[in-house]
Amino acid sequence: METRSGAAATASRFGAMLPSPTLDSAGATNPFDTENAYHFSRYAAFSDGQLTHPEAPNSPVTALEEFVHDGFRALVLNPKFTCVAAKSAFNKDNYRFGLYEGNAANLAVTEGLARDLFTFTQDQDDELREQGFSTFVASFTGPVIAAEEQWERLVWSQLQRLHDLDAPLHPWDPAVSADPADPEFSFSFAGRAFFVVGLHPASTRLTRRFAFPTLVFNAHFQFEELREAGKYHRMQEVMRSRDVALQGSINPNLSDFGEASDARQYSGRAVEAAWQCPFRAHPAAPSSDLDADELDGQGNLR
Repeated sequence: METRSGAAATASRFGAMLPSPTLDSAGATNPFDTENAYHFSRYAAFSDGQLTHPEAPNSPVTALEEFVHDGFRALVLNPKFTCVAAKSAFNKDNYRFGLYEGNAANLAVTEGLARDLFTFTQDQDDELREQGFSTFVASFTGPVIAAEEQWERLVWSQLQRLHDLDAPLHPWDPAVSADPADPEFSFSFAGRAFFVVGLHPASTRLTRRFAFPTLVFNAHFQFEELREAGKYHRMQEVMRSRDVALQGSINPNLSDFGEASDARQYSGRAVEAAWQCPFRAHPAAPSSDLDADELDGQGNLR
């Protein structure tokens, strides 16, 4: 883990460090608001054509943040891009974005991401959900990804570290399985299940190819709502037809929830039939109804 001076130096390359607010937008304490987390927090929103830090409106967004954000936004809004759910979120500016400087394998970077992903879950409940599909995009400036296997290892090490931070604080979302071999598996954070989409420059899937390593967190409940509304299968048909038109085939790992584990799709690599996910959920998690005196000043269990 970086020292405080190392974290501050990294943050300074982004410009002014974000202040460390005590409360999130919902008025609840962010349990991931540690010293490293606030140094590496880069939570941003896009509105009226401008990228801002909603938790720190006086903290300027850097040219690098705008560069990566604008590139990703252009990719999603390209008419040939396949994911219509992402298009909906970006057309309505109904998403949040974070660019995390340094190696995505750095634990301090993970702490910043955890802080911001928790904030996103609160924003999603407070305002984003009413506007339709919403998503959280986390991009990283490093490392340089040269092969799909390298990216796959990084995806699962990052998700494992997020879970390691989250497990003492929140139970696994009961709507999904915590076993990555289970057909009903989805990653869970802050008690919320997510379907995770990885993009990187070495991807063989063209719509998963982006210059900067990126993880997109899509809340699982949104897909269930689309199913209930009778819209999911039509959306899936459109996405697959666009994939075939663009690349001549669909990703061979694609499947409906409950047919095969979502874990096979996260990195974007066409994994082997005998592939085993390296992720392991902790065997037990506490109830979400914790009394304040059960937590220390950083939201950890005493």
